[in-house]
Order: sequence, then C-alpha cells, then structure tokens
Amino acid sequence: MISFIVPAYNEEALIARTLDCIHAAAKFCLEAYEIIVADDASTDRTAEIARSHGARVIQVNRRQIAATRNAGALQARGEMLIFVDADTFVSESVVRAAIEAMKLGAAGGGSAVSFDGDVPRYAKVMQPILVRAFRATGLACGCFLFCTRAAFDATGGFDESLFASEEIWMSLAVKRHGRFVVLRESVTTSGRKLRMYTGKQVFRIFSGMMLGGPKALKKRDGLELWYSGRRDDPSSSKPLPQTGN
Repeated sequence: MISFIVPAYNEEALIARTLDCIHAAAKFCLEAYEIIVADDASTDRTAEIARSHGARVIQVNRRQIAATRNAGALQARGEMLIFVDADTFVSESVVRAAIEAMKLGAAGGGSAVSFDGDVPRYAKVMQPILVRAFRATGLACGCFLFCTRAAFDATGGFDESLFASEEIWMSLAVKRHGRFVVLRESVTTSGRKLRMYTGKQVFRIFSGMMLGGPKALKKRDGLELWYSGRRDDPSSSKPLPQTGN
C-alpha cells in the first residue's frame, strides 16, 4: 500500500485540489493507497474539507512541520510513504516515478518542483538553479519527499528539533540507509509565499537562517515564512493552472 501523508495548517483554500490530484494520480498507478491529512491545529475548515475529499484526518497540536509529518507517518499503513505538502499538486507521472523508484530498491527520494501562478522575477530566475542544486546534491525539496517504511523507521523520521530544513536532514538520514533519488518529474507547489513577501523580506529570512546556523532552525522566531499563518495569496482570486503529467 502507498500512504500519502499531507501535513496541513489552515489550508482550506488549497487542500481540496491537493487531495484531488493525489486521488487522480494514485488511481492511474493502480496501487492500493490511503491519504492521511495530519491537521496541525487548524482553525478553519481544513479537516472538514479533507474528510469530504476522502482523507483520513488525524489531529496534531504541535505547529511544527517535522512533528506533523511524523504524526501522519506513525498512523500510516503503507510500506511506501509519500509526503506531500497541503499546497502542492502532484501528477500521475511523478507519483508513478516515486513508486517505481522504491520498487527498484531506492530507500527514498524527492522531485523537481515548479511554482503555480505568477511569481516575482527573482523566483523565476532562482527556481531552475535550485532544482539543479537539489539534484546535484541529492536532496529533496520540502514539499515532496518519499521513502520506504523501512527507511523511515530506520531513521526515526523527521528531526523534531528542527522547525525548517527538516527535509534536508531527512534526505541525508535516508541516504545513510539506502539509495536516494531526485526524480526528473516535477510537482507544482504554491508560489503564494513568494507573492505575499517581498524579495527583501525573503532574503532577510534566509540570511538569518544561514547566519544563525543550526540554532536558527530550532525555533519559530525568524521563520515566519513557514509559521506566520498568513494565507492571503494576492492571486487567490485567479484560477489555478492545471497540473500536467
């Protein structure tokens, strides 16, 4: 069985499309699957929408992405785990590629990533550079990571001391237990954070992370890009593009 684990906090605007994409992709792959939404203290209709779209919802109250992913994984019944952020849209091709990679012996992996809608120019320039960098270093982007149950158990899951960059440490941990692949196939994730924050604000946040070192990743302060709770996407009134295969 394939277990899709979706961590979510106040994602009523996007989670229905995320779950619909997962259902469509999984059905094309002809695999038994389940979707677990780990609802981390949402105050909106995230849980209600998730249940109405065929997900099993578990309640978490941590406000930490690593702990929320782990909580979902601990409830999963699948031998293969695919972690998909609640604002990320998968296609049949990327899901099929992840499943095939694990069946062929990979312990885990990630994928390429693109942004939905219009994003600032600096993001358009940086996106292909970051994709190449993640592929060259063999690391998964945060919005999509997969691993076998055996690899997850062997690593102990995502590092719950981290409030950001936990996918990088998870990628490194999985690598120690087997082959880690970064797929050519791509997922589409929301570019809303890049639309909500100015380039100067994004630069300040990432500069603080780099200058602060590991200590900066172990507290919410300075990580408002992930923990402010803002959902006011300037393009929310525009129709979202369709994801392709």
